Amino acid sequence: MKNSIPIDLIYEILSRLPAKSVARCRCVSKQWRSILRRQDFTELFLTRSKARPRLLISVQQDGKWSFLSLPQPQNHYENSSLVVAATDFHTKFSSGISLYSCSYASGLIYYHNMHIPKEDVDPEHVLCDPLTGQYVILPELGVGHSVSYLGFDPIDKEFKVLFMNTSDYIASNDVDHYILTLGTGKLKWRKIQCPFTHEPVWNRICINGVLYYLAISSNGLPYVLVCFDVRSEKFKLLDIEYRYGFDGLINYKGKLCGINLEYYGGFPVKLTMRVLEDVEKPEWSKHDYSLWVESKVGKVNNNLSVSGMTATGDIVLSMKYVSNPCYVFYFNPERNTLQVQSVEIQGLGANRDCISYYAFVDYVEDLSVNDAMLQLKSSPLLQGRNIVTKRPKPKQRRHTSRELSKSAPSVKNKHQNKYKFLANMLYHSVGLAILFLVIFILFFSSLTLLA
Repeated sequence: MKNSIPIDLIYEILSRLPAKSVARCRCVSKQWRSILRRQDFTELFLTRSKARPRLLISVQQDGKWSFLSLPQPQNHYENSSLVVAATDFHTKFSSGISLYSCSYASGLIYYHNMHIPKEDVDPEHVLCDPLTGQYVILPELGVGHSVSYLGFDPIDKEFKVLFMNTSDYIASNDVDHYILTLGTGKLKWRKIQCPFTHEPVWNRICINGVLYYLAISSNGLPYVLVCFDVRSEKFKLLDIEYRYGFDGLINYKGKLCGINLEYYGGFPVKLTMRVLEDVEKPEWSKHDYSLWVESKVGKVNNNLSVSGMTATGDIVLSMKYVSNPCYVFYFNPERNTLQVQSVEIQGLGANRDCISYYAFVDYVEDLSVNDAMLQLKSSPLLQGRNIVTKRPKPKQRRHTSRELSKSAPSVKNKHQNKYKFLANMLYHSVGLAILFLVIFILFFSSLTLLA
């Protein structure tokens, strides 16, 4: 009987790899591709990925936004010293992007306006995977001022983009709302109805299939809360307890929570949480906490942004403009403790200039989500080019017969080129070779134990 590697052993090994490595393994053979696309494997991979959540960081320097990830500290309360982490860049995009005009949901980022010169000169609506650089350009609606958000339905595992026109928004009751569903074939906007008039602002978050965002209502109230059910595509308008909006919105144990920070002398001294306890009533609860980070790090000068809340119950605050290294603050409201993580980003060096910076918490890799996004284009970054950089074509000129004779390959050059080609093949194959070696070692070890 032909020996084969037990599928449980394949699952055990490959489910611990990064998503990029799994994608490479899918290219080994049709059998591996079929195995690694099975639902039981993607579910196991997601379970393992959730056990090792990462901090997704975006930085702006030298006219480009760059995305990278690093392990998220799990037991930083056991060690009061600063945690230094370093990582490499994954993806780069154009500088004409404001992180306040982008949405994040289930590992994907949506840009309301992004310049991609290789595609067009005008800003585009772009959805991308920040770690692989793959992206898709959404159809243009041809309207002026507008706002759009990304939402995710965890039941049907569908991404949807909600688009709203903000031109003369409050003055007009005839405002168009559109929705686009990803992964359903041809990308197409559908018109939907909203029962009330409102002007959205950029504070937004998607929690358990509901997209929450702040807005200004037509009756002149400072702020209201709009709840959009991604699955049913229905709107709901709620009054909020705090009339002046929030510094940030987070997912607090499955509930919407608005965060406000108060500063004194450049230091954050107070954090206020307003939790939406009941959507139907609506009912809010308020919690105040005292902060003082002078002993932890220097002044932040009103320079903190609310990144989110981790699965371990830490509210993450990151600095908007930083130098390298930068700092991430973890505040746990239940323990009333504040810890600081120092992040040194490789590739930036000791830069004294201010760098725009933002962090997304609890980033996990989900193969089922990536499989649903098969129409994503491969980023030119994967081919050695930047997504937003066009290299000019070299000028063609005629060569003289002497130049042609000099450039003609010799027998020695042919052999050198052949060796270089073989070396490159060996270099790109070493990853898979090591992987196969590990698999066979574990396989024969298991046979020895069974014997």
